[in-house]
Amino acid sequence: MNAPFEGIGASVRRKEDLRFISGGGHYTDDINRPGQLHAYFRRSDRPHAKIVSIDTAGAAACPGVVAVYTAADLAAIGGVPCGWQIHSKDGSPMAEPKHPVLAEGKVRHVGDPIAVVVAGTRQQAKDAAEKLDIVLEDLPSVSSVTDAVAPGAPRVHDDVAGNICYDWHIGDKEGVDAAFAKAAKVVSLDLLNNRLIPNAMEPRAAVGDFDPMSGEYTLYTTSQNPHVIRLLMGAFVLQIPEHKLRVVAPDVGGGFGSKIYHYAEEAMVTWAAGKLKRPVKWTAERSESFMSDAHGRDHASTAQMALDAEGKFLALRVSTLANMGGYLSTFAPAVPTYLYATLLAGVYTTPVIYCEVKAVFTNTVPVDAYRGAGRPEATYLLERLVDTICHDTGLDRVAIRRKNFIAPDAFPYQTPVALQYDSGNYIATLDAAMKAADWAGFPARRAAAKARGKLRGIGMSTYLEACGIAPSKLVGQLGARAGLYEVANVRVHPTGSVTVFTGTHSHGQGHETTFAQLVSDQLGIPVSQIDVVHGDTAKIPFGMGTYGSRSLAVGGSAMVKAMDKIIAKGKKIAAHLMEASVDDIEFKDGKFSVTGTDKSRTLGEIALTAYVPHNYPIETLEPGLDETAFYDPMNFTFPGGCHVCEVEVDQDTGITSVVNFVAVDDVGRVINPMIVEGQVQGGVAQGIGQALLENAAYDAEGQLLSGSFMDYTMPRADDLPNITVGTESTLCTHNPLGAKGCGEVGAIGSPPAVINAVIDALKDFGVRHLDMPASPQKLWAIIQSNRPRMAAE
Repeated sequence: MNAPFEGIGASVRRKEDLRFISGGGHYTDDINRPGQLHAYFRRSDRPHAKIVSIDTAGAAACPGVVAVYTAADLAAIGGVPCGWQIHSKDGSPMAEPKHPVLAEGKVRHVGDPIAVVVAGTRQQAKDAAEKLDIVLEDLPSVSSVTDAVAPGAPRVHDDVAGNICYDWHIGDKEGVDAAFAKAAKVVSLDLLNNRLIPNAMEPRAAVGDFDPMSGEYTLYTTSQNPHVIRLLMGAFVLQIPEHKLRVVAPDVGGGFGSKIYHYAEEAMVTWAAGKLKRPVKWTAERSESFMSDAHGRDHASTAQMALDAEGKFLALRVSTLANMGGYLSTFAPAVPTYLYATLLAGVYTTPVIYCEVKAVFTNTVPVDAYRGAGRPEATYLLERLVDTICHDTGLDRVAIRRKNFIAPDAFPYQTPVALQYDSGNYIATLDAAMKAADWAGFPARRAAAKARGKLRGIGMSTYLEACGIAPSKLVGQLGARAGLYEVANVRVHPTGSVTVFTGTHSHGQGHETTFAQLVSDQLGIPVSQIDVVHGDTAKIPFGMGTYGSRSLAVGGSAMVKAMDKIIAKGKKIAAHLMEASVDDIEFKDGKFSVTGTDKSRTLGEIALTAYVPHNYPIETLEPGLDETAFYDPMNFTFPGGCHVCEVEVDQDTGITSVVNFVAVDDVGRVINPMIVEGQVQGGVAQGIGQALLENAAYDAEGQLLSGSFMDYTMPRADDLPNITVGTESTLCTHNPLGAKGCGEVGAIGSPPAVINAVIDALKDFGVRHLDMPASPQKLWAIIQSNRPRMAAE
């Protein structure tokens, strides 16, 4: 009986799920070191205040307390670094104020850590922290970007005028102005992209350890990229040689971007472990997570499109205020610039585009990448603008998209905002999504809903994103302070089993399965004989982690290159064993064979020969079968697709029910269809959450109003429909797998599709635009305020 196919294209069940669903996962909070102490952070309850004094005596005298630290104790270490630098229009570098590990002189947002108590138990540390006598003098504060840039606004940082981190732009301003001057129609839209709080299932945690004999530090942490954390924390914060710091990211229970960054708590527990010569552990409480994990989104934008008389796009002009929060997080400056404005062409042939972005400091939690990172913001702006054009002009929503699509034969396609797309077929994904959603049958469903007293609407978004982050040379020119290549080490053991050591990191994506499928496909061995190792800088080569849907396109490509080396060396060994020319050796289905003969050797036989080299070409080949390869992409990858959402709105309550959702995406080559479907469904769930439910709300002074699940509404199972997922793939032309990435597409295409559907449901109420989230309160107020007018008509 033949073994089941487990290679590229097979829906192999996830290898890692057995340990997760049976309680065998090993997370940072599961780690307990001998002699371990516990840390608790006392955080600011004020958005902006001067630190007048900190009296630690009461806390230090509490039972079990070993140490109390404030900023005064950390003079010898650096601040938390930013990993990306942006220059303003005038060429000046961005404002980059220090981000101290513990607040120095002032606090700048609710949740800013002021002091840390280290004690024998977590409860002892928490109780003692309440005894800290901290005197704060309130200062004027500002929470919204529009208020922060107003004349006379309070300064978040004394040396940053106008709270402007940078004033950046891209595109052809003069060309856009000229196109607007001759346009038959100009449509303008003001819109907000609401602030989100990530809320991964596993809260952040960190355990710092120190070996006084070797002088080596170890940090166990909930991270998406352990090598980057080691580089940033070792070189810039602790200022120790990098080889003296090991970072271990074990199983991670979700990240969505929020665990990319280097956080102050990681540095604090590691430094404290060195001082106390004992391990120090910290695990966030959920209320801490709300005010200490980096938030996402939070843009205020004005978008304008110039059109000719037939509805062809002539030019796009965008102005955006992007909230940075109180400090710069690791990759925050890149999100509203090179991950946002460069995507404003979308899937359309708009000839000229100009975008200006002002990044603004406010007295709020720092903002950084959240699933999609800039791409959802660009897609939402563009797809809402397209539907608003149809509202204002009466043009058909589908027809206007078709008219302005980049044609399938136009690739490679150079956009006016720097990027060059290599492949895509936006007509195919549109047609497939409309068919799966039964777009043509919607009028009958709307009429049936109306007869039941419901308002029914349908909406779509046609989107594109940039993934496979990213070409190192390019991002270096754009301000990145690290390379963004990836690396893989493929080790064939003497009996033919394989271990892959990868610089990417899995936190729910199924890498242990998908990567094993790549090896199975190329080397011809069962998935059960393949292990994937990640997350420990003492074991894996220096890689750049997981974000931006890069693991397969970049990390998988590095694996392919390493396996190419394995096969090439194996051919030389096989040629020696079978007394043939290397040119006559072919490799297929796990066997090396001599062309035109029945001579063959299995990969296992070749591996054993490599490690027991009794009959071996030792003069020309080293023993062993272990290869490493780096892959630095030539370009981004560009997934795209079409999402269609259908909703019903209850007129009496304003509650929106998503009754159908279809996502048809072009993610390039699909390695595991089941995993792709799960990734897309998860992203759509988050997109529906942003569109209808989630909102990180601050009052005008900077107090977080949505600081718990009582006030921050996450989507639940009963908020979601059955989500139909399909693929219409064109292959990436510049990586060996043809892969584009699927981790973020669901969260990118879905929010505008949902909002477009809601607005379509309210079409008889005169609604032109509605900012996210489309909460029941908002919709109920619209419906109630328009009912007298509707009755009169």
